[in-house]
Amino acid sequence: MSRLRVAIQKSGRLSERSLEILKNCGLKFARSKDKLFWYGQDFPLDVLLVRDDDIPRMLLDGVCELGIVGENIAREVMLERNGSDGMTCRRKLGFGHCHLSLAVPEDMEISSASELEGLRIATSYPSLTRDLLAKKGISTEIVELSGSVEIAPGLGTAEAIADLVSTGSTLRANHLRELEVLFHSQAALYCTTRSIDDEKQGLLDRFLSRIEGVLQAAESKYVMLHAPREALDKITALLPGVEHPSIMPLEGSDRIAIHAVCGETVFWEHLEALKAVGASAILVLPVEKMLA
Repeated sequence: MSRLRVAIQKSGRLSERSLEILKNCGLKFARSKDKLFWYGQDFPLDVLLVRDDDIPRMLLDGVCELGIVGENIAREVMLERNGSDGMTCRRKLGFGHCHLSLAVPEDMEISSASELEGLRIATSYPSLTRDLLAKKGISTEIVELSGSVEIAPGLGTAEAIADLVSTGSTLRANHLRELEVLFHSQAALYCTTRSIDDEKQGLLDRFLSRIEGVLQAAESKYVMLHAPREALDKITALLPGVEHPSIMPLEGSDRIAIHAVCGETVFWEHLEALKAVGASAILVLPVEKMLA
């Protein structure tokens, strides 16, 4: 029987959330002794736990059909391989947000990226940084470092850096200031573009459907309320991400019950606005599973 393989980060900021998504798809795994290979017990999908920069390489080399990795890593590896089209992004996953930014010493009198022309930029993402700067028409010397990029200006090995930024605390601690954002990134699900047999393609389609359902459920809320029938249009307009709510008459009353799946976040402000147009008994519930 055909089996799928998905590669995810074995440790780090994306690891826990990646495993959570797989488990929310209803998948159960038996773990190997070294815990780097998980065998799917109730669905023919196995998990490879590897370094994040190995994930796109394994996809491109045909070792696995799926991978969860940051967009920045995926782009870097694809550029390393001359823009290889052996994999494609199927779904952004909504976590692991960060951005690749240019940064310079706080006392450096530079106000724009164009002023870095001809200077040295230290980065762990040489291909991505070079590509993004080239698209801006900026030519620099790229100094590749595998870690501790932020100390490069202080050591005199580069005048500026291009590094991933989440909160900016590391930059501030090293007396650097963010000059310009080059690239926004988040965790994403990537699939191979290699040809696979019909049986494996069927498994892939089923898995992708489950992933989509998990992500839609996480982003959605189920809202129930009572309201005057004449307020239906106003209620529907106020519910975020709703097109066609379910309407039910309330026995012995001229009011109706409205049930709706909201595809966007429901804030307290939404509830207050609903109450203002006549809604009552408003309940907001999480959605555990969803399949379109």
